[in-house]
This record gives sequence, structure tokens and C-alpha cells, in this order.
Amino acid sequence: MTVTITAFDRSPDGGKGLARDMRVRWALEEVGQAYEVRLVSTPALKEAAHLARHPFGQIPTCADGDLALFESGAIVLHLAERHAGLLPGEPRARARAICWLFAALNTVEPPVLELSAARLLERDRPWSAERLPLVEERVRGRLRPLSARLGGADWLDGAFSVGDLMMVSVLLRLRASGLLDEFRNLAAYVARGEARPAYQRAFAAQRAVNGRS
Repeated sequence: MTVTITAFDRSPDGGKGLARDMRVRWALEEVGQAYEVRLVSTPALKEAAHLARHPFGQIPTCADGDLALFESGAIVLHLAERHAGLLPGEPRARARAICWLFAALNTVEPPVLELSAARLLERDRPWSAERLPLVEERVRGRLRPLSARLGGADWLDGAFSVGDLMMVSVLLRLRASGLLDEFRNLAAYVARGEARPAYQRAFAAQRAVNGRS
């Protein structure tokens, strides 16, 4: 049965690949699984039909047969466990890949999202000029050890995995801030992720929804 995911009918980022359905699209493309997309308007996120799929009224959701899931990390991990291509076969390597997925969501993404809020939602506040450098330094505090761990490798732990997919997805949010450019190996790491054919297919699909060429 074809997987069905939900996505914004008009993404808040204008099709830049930052909405969280992009992570699920990318995972589906990596594992070679066909999928359908149910587009949802912003007002419809709070309607009963969508709240039955996602109790917090967000996207994405995923219907895989009679299994309904929400939260991008849970959906991506489910797909990686069900289909070959995103998790190593060796048990310890598999566990490490899952560690990196959680590190991306729980350790790296929170300060990245805080920075996005500081730059986009709080910039007109009187205390913004003082707070922003502090938030930026919190982000650097995550990027420094990540950069050191990656070193000169292509991916975080051997072959590309679900951990890299999620980490690249999170780091992409930093591009506009310029912080990513301070860590050349991380900028190159993100570029490698974007260059993957599966990412390119997912990005084109999401961008098409927004009427971009």
C-alpha cells in the first residue's frame, strides 16, 4: 500500500526545503518507496480531521497502511527500519545511526530553532541586539563538537544513514544565518547531502507545490 504523507499546501518557507515534510520525502526517496501527499492548509491544521492524525496540529503525518504516525523523526525512523537503505545491517552501526538521528533532533535542532525565532520573530524587540549573539554562541557550541567529530569524513559514521539525513535537514536551517560557513567541513557535509539524487527529487517535489520552477 502506498504511503500517504501530509504537507503544507503553501509552505511557510516558500519551497526552500525547510518544512519538516521534506525530511520524510527525502527518506522515502532514499529507500525507493512511492508516496502520495495530502496537502493541508494552515487553517485546516486545527480541524478535527487533521488533529486525528496529529494531536498538535502540525505536519508531517504519515499513513502507512493502517498505521498512522506523526513527528518527522518517528516517521523517518519507521521508514528506515521498514525499508533497506538508511540503516546499516550490523547491529552496532545501526544503533549508532539511530543515535545520530536523535542527536540531530534533541541536541542540535533546539538551539537552531531558537536562533530562527530570534532572527525572524524577535528582531524588533528592544533586547534583540543583546540576545542574538548569545543564541548564536549556543548554536556554535553544538557545531564545534559536531565539526570535530565529522572531521574529514563524508558522513558521520561510515556510510550515509538516517542519522545523516536528519542532521543535514537540521543544519540546512542555518544557511541563512551564515554560521554554517564558519565550519567548512559542515558546510561541505550539508552540500553532499543536498547533492544526493534522492534529496534532489524530494526538493523538487516540495518546491513544485509552491509554484516554483
